[in-house]
Amino acid sequence: MVKNRERDLEGKLIVLVGGTGFFGTHLAQELLARGARLRIGSRHPERAFTVKPLGNLGQTQTVAVDVTKPHTLAVAFTGADAVVNLVGAFAGNLDAVQGKGAGLVAAAAKVAGASAFVHVSAIGADIESKVAYARTKAAGEAAVLAAFPEAVMVRPSILFAQDDAFINMFAGLIAAFPVIPVFAPTAKLQPVFVDDAAEAVAAILAAPAVHAGKTFELAGPEQISVADLNRRIAQAEGRGRLFVELPDGISGAIAALTGWLPGAPLSTDQWQLLKQGNVASGALPGLAELGIKPRPLDLFLDRWLVRFRKYGRFGAKTRPA
Repeated sequence: MVKNRERDLEGKLIVLVGGTGFFGTHLAQELLARGARLRIGSRHPERAFTVKPLGNLGQTQTVAVDVTKPHTLAVAFTGADAVVNLVGAFAGNLDAVQGKGAGLVAAAAKVAGASAFVHVSAIGADIESKVAYARTKAAGEAAVLAAFPEAVMVRPSILFAQDDAFINMFAGLIAAFPVIPVFAPTAKLQPVFVDDAAEAVAAILAAPAVHAGKTFELAGPEQISVADLNRRIAQAEGRGRLFVELPDGISGAIAALTGWLPGAPLSTDQWQLLKQGNVASGALPGLAELGIKPRPLDLFLDRWLVRFRKYGRFGAKTRPA
């Protein structure tokens, strides 16, 4: 979160569409610290109540929004200075949500007179992809730019934080089982700290004319293989574990057979995305161009994963065998 910095968004009304999710909550905290007024739009606006204590009295407002229903967007964007679209999903009608839906959000923001628009896409967005998630992310970018040519695209890598669903998924499995199968062990990831990504979006909103029409890749300072990520998590937990690196054929079959089950670690599409990796292309501007030095995962793991150690914070951390 911004510290000792000028409140460069003082009084600006920013609408976060899909703002009750993981990234939205962290972004809200960053924007509130910069003095922005927030209107948080969601299909479940009651989930935004946890954000209200992060700001001052009257600094946040919640509103019911559905990106497939333009009339709800028109109401939400009244008087908005800027809009950030954070809506995304891995299942369901992805084109309606993050393809055509993204275009509807951008069009409604333009009609409402918003002067800035940031669209949260993803590294790996590809209109030619066989994976619906990546394909509709790319379609959403095109739809946004058609409706709002000055819009800024941000493509985050995998976002990590103490409350994420990614690192914590691996941490829970490693804490629970002595033998851990590793899917796509050689695939490279470039995880980015969620607060660094939030600071990037805030920096764009503070100078929208400077960044208009650009696409930014938001990635962390290092590339980490999936196998190495598992080992680092086990080290932070103080647990010795046997990691079995699975061939792609076996991993794909497991994902196909179990991915549809509630609570399954990976669906087939998520497995395909994991296998192809998630790193910045290097061809687009990133955090450095926004004046942000990304923080590495290892800076946080020992502190965050103490709750997964044997006896938690009341036990001594031991080096895995």
